Amino acid sequence: MKSNLDKTPILFLSLILIFASSSKAQSVIKKIDDTDIAIEALDKKIQSLQKEANVHGLTISIITRDEILFQKAYGARNIKEDIPLKISDNFYGASLSKPLFAYIVMNLAEERIIDLDKPLVEYLDKPLSEYKFQESYEGYQDLANDSRRTLITARMCLSHSSGLPNWRYIGKYGINMEKELEIEFSPGSYYSYSGEGIQLLQFVIEQVSGKPLEELAKKYVFEPFGMNMSSFVWQEKFEGNYAVGHFKKKKVLGRKKRNREYAAGSMETTPQDYARFIQAMLNNGNLSKESFEEMTSSQIEITSTQQFGTNRFKNTEANKDIELSYGLGWGIYTTPYGKAVFKEGHISGWEHYTAFYPENNIAIILMTNSSNGESVFKEILEIAIGDSWLPWYWQNYFPYNHEKSQ
Repeated sequence: MKSNLDKTPILFLSLILIFASSSKAQSVIKKIDDTDIAIEALDKKIQSLQKEANVHGLTISIITRDEILFQKAYGARNIKEDIPLKISDNFYGASLSKPLFAYIVMNLAEERIIDLDKPLVEYLDKPLSEYKFQESYEGYQDLANDSRRTLITARMCLSHSSGLPNWRYIGKYGINMEKELEIEFSPGSYYSYSGEGIQLLQFVIEQVSGKPLEELAKKYVFEPFGMNMSSFVWQEKFEGNYAVGHFKKKKVLGRKKRNREYAAGSMETTPQDYARFIQAMLNNGNLSKESFEEMTSSQIEITSTQQFGTNRFKNTEANKDIELSYGLGWGIYTTPYGKAVFKEGHISGWEHYTAFYPENNIAIILMTNSSNGESVFKEILEIAIGDSWLPWYWQNYFPYNHEKSQ
């Protein structure tokens, strides 16, 4: 097995050269369906969409393994202060942190620090239910009488099939801050997005490795890929260079400066930095071909009508044609031109989406500091990449002009 010390300098140097060459003029982008779009036409269309849909701030990066084809910011980083947005501005990454964490776990699996299929409880010094509040986030004492806790593995957590809810306070019937953590279905049997599952795996990874998430992220991701403006906790270097979130028309949301690492969503990054991570993924990162293929291959079929809300336990065959499924940290669907590997990020004031197409050697990264961002994702993917198969209804990406067209 190759060591990371053998591989990292080569990939890091490669990424430096790739981003250093980004000034090379591009006139057209070749889409996954072999059609082209002129850079100038794309730029004008994005400007129009951003304004028409009232997306306060939007960044778009289109990259290949070797170069940046297009990278630009539109709108404002703070509309009240009338500050233009830049691709180097700090963003709250939301759930874009999850595939980055999955990549860390895959490295640890290659190094045999963790087995993806070994029950997580077997790595702990005491029963999971004995880890209480302040020892492991909100604690796991609520699971003391549910033996299914002993079945949960790293693979289940990364493929969102652990049986745990997205967050313990969000149940089938809405939000209840007093709600106890529960296992909603037999682990491994069904896809249901779960931040709690990711947090459980982070807790175990930190116990096994003896290192906090931030240290692991620096070793396996931030330093190898040159992501110098990314962190799972707020850093002093972000001050004076950060975007704020925006809600609905003009409401500005303050930044939460987190001092604790959460694999499920505390990452701070920039559109420029996150494009480096996705470019690394197009190059398989520092993983073996086998590990990378496992991470980006289907682990469980997705049959839910929608990813969140009351429809997450209602089944449909609407996405069967695109073979919608989940890998390890990534969603997956097929197009007539190859596989799409994707991840979204969402919280009030921040909406992001990224997808890469391994067979087509292209990727797109959309990051917005706007609660209206998702309303243009479907159209941008069609225009910029030629991807008309995005499961937008399942992701609740209703186009900004959806009602007008009905």
